[in-house]
Amino acid sequence: MPIIDHQDYKPSIIFRQGHINTLFPYIFRIKPKLPYSRKRYTTPDADFYDVDWLLADHTRNLVVLLHGLEGSSASQYINGMSRIMAACDFNVAAINFRSCSGEMNKNKVMYHSGFTQDLHHFLSIEAPNFDNIYLCGFSLGGNVVMKYSSDGKYQLPNNLKAVAGISVPIDLQGGSHELKKWSNRMYEKNFLGTLLKKIKKKHRLFPDEISLDHIKKVKTLWDFDEYYTASLHGFKNAEDYYRQCSSLPFLNSMPLPALLINSLDDSFLAPTAYPYAIAAENPNFHLLTPRHGGHVGFATFRAEFYWTELIVKDFFMNIETQS
Repeated sequence: MPIIDHQDYKPSIIFRQGHINTLFPYIFRIKPKLPYSRKRYTTPDADFYDVDWLLADHTRNLVVLLHGLEGSSASQYINGMSRIMAACDFNVAAINFRSCSGEMNKNKVMYHSGFTQDLHHFLSIEAPNFDNIYLCGFSLGGNVVMKYSSDGKYQLPNNLKAVAGISVPIDLQGGSHELKKWSNRMYEKNFLGTLLKKIKKKHRLFPDEISLDHIKKVKTLWDFDEYYTASLHGFKNAEDYYRQCSSLPFLNSMPLPALLINSLDDSFLAPTAYPYAIAAENPNFHLLTPRHGGHVGFATFRAEFYWTELIVKDFFMNIETQS
């Protein structure tokens, strides 16, 4: 049974508090400047997204990274995973979701937790240029990776070998309810601050299609999804968006090796984000649920790489040696 009882993450006492583990890397982790080269991709709907590349000298293997809500290729967790995979001589492509690369995208749509279109578009262009491909997503980006890989909507590239997700809200409705809790209010306010600024910019671009009438009603991420995510992206309401875009219903059909790492003290995740039964049934699906880690935390003092980065690196490298 591919349930992985892996408890190697043994943090110091301070990092055994989930919120501290979540916040410490965001505030204090040093992010060495990486020699990214940026490439812009034009989408079939005449929009664009930007991808930041680290190119290796002696390999045709590629790791594709997808960030979380309102993150980017500059996020500390993308920086860390980029560095460790580049050190293992992998090419790295860090995808910036639409509107997240420092420049607003052209169309009224932006991105969301089930927005797999651009990942599919990217792989349709770049997959033929590489031998083996691996995907790793964080939080929202992890749900995109898991859904893309398992829902059967797209034919996966033959050279896609394995995928990983870290701190992934695979049940979006459950995660949305968790974020409503008072203990998560600071995170919600941070997300809403940038999301609502983007809506105001979109309103200036599309005044007849995007209304600001509901701005003052948006107090939670559920409100934002109800009034904006759903309407902008063709869903009936927030509940319909969560139902259609959660990766959880598809994980039992995961056709290739997949690793999900969700810590038990992640305040963003609902109890449904720990699918032990699916891991027991699907030999492709591997699940790690360490006691500590927070949300995209897993911090370690004075360590070049964090625990999750080492685990994902080893997971991909093991698959690579078998291919």
